[in-house]
Amino acid sequence: MQRYFIHYAKKELTDIIDITGEDVHHISRVMRMKQNDQIICVTKDGYSALCQIVQISADKVCCSILEWIENNSELPVKVILANGLPKGDKLELVIQKGTELGASKFIPFNAARSIVKLNEGKINKKLERWNKIAKEAAEQSYRTIIPEVTKPASLKDVISYAASADVKIVAYEEHAKKGETSNLFRALNSLQRGGSLFAVFGPEGGFTAEEIKQLSDNGFLLCGLGPRILRAETAPLYLLSAVSYHFELSR
Repeated sequence: MQRYFIHYAKKELTDIIDITGEDVHHISRVMRMKQNDQIICVTKDGYSALCQIVQISADKVCCSILEWIENNSELPVKVILANGLPKGDKLELVIQKGTELGASKFIPFNAARSIVKLNEGKINKKLERWNKIAKEAAEQSYRTIIPEVTKPASLKDVISYAASADVKIVAYEEHAKKGETSNLFRALNSLQRGGSLFAVFGPEGGFTAEEIKQLSDNGFLLCGLGPRILRAETAPLYLLSAVSYHFELSR
């Protein structure tokens, strides 16, 4: 069943939901839905409702709430991913698949070895596209929140954003090359359900020694992600899979 995120909290609703914006076109033109068809609406505070379409107009779809659905598809921990800006559309892949795997937030940042440089005009267009990808992936994967994608930040900003996280790690390929295998397990084992994990990943060229020093000096645990060296777009997805296994499948 199709799911749509709405701009209301549950407490703001009675028995009617009005859907506006691009979703109107999707419902009426792409899905060709009609009166009495059913959809699921997800509030901005994470509640899901089974709804029936009452009326479709050019700029609005009016729905009645049939019932609220008990649904918990979110990871038991909050995972924030900070990615050094990679080339091409690799970040789009991380956002799409990372959303499917349960990430809570994406923070692209300008690493020393990031090749991509975005001006202000490009940033706004990219940000709009990135957040649209996150929204569509959240709908497809039955999420109850849409992960936020922030504007590209600096490494200093990333360190500041991570200050309140319960556990902070950085995926470091040089540790993987040396056979380090225990730090990720230690990090996940120290994380409580309901807690937050802040993970930093470099671009294609990896981190500089100075960046690693800055992160380490600010409490980030350096982690290898197994014996194989992963691409910039693969490493975040590996981590999310490991988090899911640790907290959802191995218990």
